[in-house]
Amino acid sequence: MSEPVPKRSRALAQSSPDASFESRYPHISSWVKDAWVEIGHDDCGRAFVRALDIGGLIWEGTGPYPSMDEALRALDRGIGAWIARHG
Repeated sequence: MSEPVPKRSRALAQSSPDASFESRYPHISSWVKDAWVEIGHDDCGRAFVRALDIGGLIWEGTGPYPSMDEALRALDRGIGAWIARHG
């Protein structure tokens, strides 16, 4: 019989490189079901990461980011903040 995993261990597991995308970036994962994100630079010099919906841009990163993980974390936080304000 296995012992229950302490809450702290579960939190560390969710942030580990082996954790699923959905557990590491829950807001991005839910956002892309009805809207979209853009990642990468374009010729217009826009931000590296953006979140959009049918109404247009809802969040844009301020980078540069030291890693792709940091860019995705910022994107996830930005989407989460927008959802908290707008539902």
